[in-house]
Parts: sequence; C-alpha cells; structure tokens
Amino acid sequence: MSDHVADPGPVIPANSRNAWLLEARELLRLAVPMAVTQLAQMVILATDTVMLGHFTKQALAAAALGNTIFFMCWLLGSGIPMAVSPVIAHVQGKHSASTKPRDQREVRIAVRMGLWSVAFVSLPLLAVLVFTRPLLILLGQEASLASDAAVFMSGLAWGLPFAMGFQVLRGFSTALSRAVPPLVVMGAAVLWNAGFDYALIFGHFGAPRMGIYGAGLASASSNIFSFIAMLAVCLAVPALKRYRILHRMWQPHWQSFAELFRLGLPIGITMVFEVALFNGAALAMGIIGLSSLAAHQIAITIPSLTFMIPLGIGLAATVRVGMAAGAGDAVAARRAGFTAILMSAIFMCGTALVLLLWPREIASLWLPDIPDNAEVLALAVSFLAVAAAFQLVDGIQVAASMSLRGLKDARGPMWLAGASYWLAGAPLCLVLGFGTDLKGFGIWLGLAFGLLVAAVSLTLRFAILSKKPL
Repeated sequence: MSDHVADPGPVIPANSRNAWLLEARELLRLAVPMAVTQLAQMVILATDTVMLGHFTKQALAAAALGNTIFFMCWLLGSGIPMAVSPVIAHVQGKHSASTKPRDQREVRIAVRMGLWSVAFVSLPLLAVLVFTRPLLILLGQEASLASDAAVFMSGLAWGLPFAMGFQVLRGFSTALSRAVPPLVVMGAAVLWNAGFDYALIFGHFGAPRMGIYGAGLASASSNIFSFIAMLAVCLAVPALKRYRILHRMWQPHWQSFAELFRLGLPIGITMVFEVALFNGAALAMGIIGLSSLAAHQIAITIPSLTFMIPLGIGLAATVRVGMAAGAGDAVAARRAGFTAILMSAIFMCGTALVLLLWPREIASLWLPDIPDNAEVLALAVSFLAVAAAFQLVDGIQVAASMSLRGLKDARGPMWLAGASYWLAGAPLCLVLGFGTDLKGFGIWLGLAFGLLVAAVSLTLRFAILSKKPL
C-alpha cells in the first residue's frame, strides 16, 4: 500500500451475504475505543467529584454548579469540532472510490479550519464564563455558592479552548479509522487529572493548598495536556503524520470554514436541547422534593453510563456513513446507519433487562438499603423502571442522529430534536409531574416520551435521506 493512503478497512461488497456482519465488525472496531474514551471522560468528572467531596460539601456543590455552566458552553462550542469527523470521512470516501490517492490537502484544510473555528468560538464562550457568578445568581442560586463557583471557573475556564481543540484532533484521527490514539491520550489524561487534583486541592507533593480553585486548575491542565498529547500523536504516528496538519496553519480556507460552521452549529444546538431537558428535569425534581431529587440523581446516573456505548457506536457510524456517502455509495451508507441503530438497540435491550431485574440492588449501590432511605430507594426503583423503557429509544435516537451526521445532515436533526424534547417531552413532564399525582414518576415518563419521539423521527429521517442518490 502506498504511504499516502490510509487503510479504510475492508471493502464491503454491496450484494454480499456477509455485508451486514462485515459492517458490524468495522463499526465495533471503531466504536469500542470511542465508547471507552467517552467513559474515560466521565472518570475525570467522577475524580473531581470524589476529591472535592473529601474537601468540603460547599466546594462540591459549587463545582457542580460551575461545571453546569462550563458544560453548556462546551456543548455549544463542540458542535463545530465534531463536524470535522464527517467532513474528513466524506473526503476519505470520495478518494477511496477512485484510483487516486486520498487528497491529503482536503483533510489538512478540514483540520486547520477546525482549529481556527475553536479560536473563533472560544472568545465569546470564555466571555460567558467570566459572568459565572451573576448567571448563577440570576438562576436563583445562593450568593456564596455562586461566588465559589466563580472561583472554580477562574481556574477551569482556561481549559475550554484546549478541550474543543482535542475534539478536532480526535475527529481527525477517528475519521481516518484510528480510534485508539485518542483513547490512549484520554487514559493518560485521567491519571494526569487525578494527580493534579490531589496535589492542588489538598496541597500535596509540595503544591500550595488551593481548594476549589486548584480543582479548576487541575481540570484545565488535563484539557491542555490532552490537546498537546493528541497533537504530538498526530505529528508522530505515521498514519496521521503524513497529513501534515500544521502545514500552512495560518492560511485560511473560507469555504471549508463556512462548511464546518454550517454543519457544526446545529450539532452543538442539538446537544444543548437534550442536555437542557434533563437539567430542567433535575430542577423540577428539586421543586417536588428532596427525596425525588435524590432518587432522580441515582436513577439518571445509570442511563448516563450505559449511554456511552451507543454513543460510541453512533460516533463510529458517523465515520462509516460519511465514508460511504463520500464514495457515493447510498447502499453502504444506509447499511452502516441501520447496522449502528440495530447494534445500539440490541445493547440497550440488554441493559434494560438488567434494570428491570435488579433495580433495588442497583439503586443500593448509591444509597444503603436502610429504613431511613426507604422513600428515596422506592422512588429510584420506580424511576429505573422507566429508565429501562427509554434505554432502547435513547440508543436508537443517538445512533440515528449520528448516522444523519455522516450524511452531513445537521439542521434537520436539530429541529427534530428541539421539537421532540421541548414540544413533546417537556410539556408532558410538566403535565404529569405537576398536574397529576405521578410527580417524579410523571417527569420520567415525559423524558421517555421525548426520547421516543426523537428516536422515531430521526430514524425515519435517516431512512428517507439514505434512499436518495448521494
């Protein structure tokens, strides 16, 4: 094989009996490291939570508030970096369909403009983070917690551009079917973050005792480390090095820049729609009562973990569908998308069965099964029954959404997600949660209904668009 051609994986014949199995194998090859990378990112958040919990409860609560603001800004900004992967996948597919070597220049431009976009969107997002304290006070939070959250943010905010820059480089690597390097980098970042958390929060290893500000700095430093390490990988690994992503770094390519914004902004808004619904559900639980809120926090943790697997499958589907679409192969694109949807559905059916069979045992992992906790555990068990139901539709909707992303379709899914979560799910949450005796259980039914509408509408859209000539 020429040094100028990256391995796209095995060619899957359109009429082969084994085409679906081969596609499933290729999806899994990409999806497993992607899913583990997502889980590693959750481990970083869990490490921050555990360490701050051992510092003070006030620091833990303030960091949770600060992270909410940071995460929403990160979601808005990450849509554009996430658009890099389908753009490069289309380039890969286009050139694999011909006898010419892949156009390294097109890939390089996509990465370059992805990094440019990070620089552009970082400035307004960092400006938002500066106003963390007044924003939290506006949202009704206590002044002391808002002030501590602002201290936490003054350390954490520095990592935002690097977190989004890592997304660009990760998209570049995975679009070239190299999903392991980002996993290795993220694994190292977990250790980096844990070490700096321990040092800067508590003042170990000769470092000053910075408390909540140190936690923010530690997280920012792990984001900076992730970006620099991933950049080093991209410049050193032969399969990635040949693209010379820093070549002519200061030369603009406005057409590619505009394409990334056109595709990326709707992606970011789509993610905000979903996350905002679940954050709103948590606020509604707080209004209903402390027991409902505690049960909600326990019950929502499990779907958040299991969701990482279909998310990894969906990220892989973006690459596989994008490569097929770039090659003009509608049959392969359709097969890749529906393989991802089916795989996600099968996995989530398994997790749903576990939640149905052992809900109390699972809830007891977070809260001891003693009489004082009986009410919270009973609510958590009822919520987990609904979680079991929406496991399936949650897996389907993310796989369908990511498959549409592989077709460079982002605006349609944005509107469908907005309607599903805020015109279908949110009103039902309010009606069942506050207009009936169902209360917290009703809110969970509303969440499940929103995900069901999203799953059906996004899958139908993929079925329709993937039939059209590419």
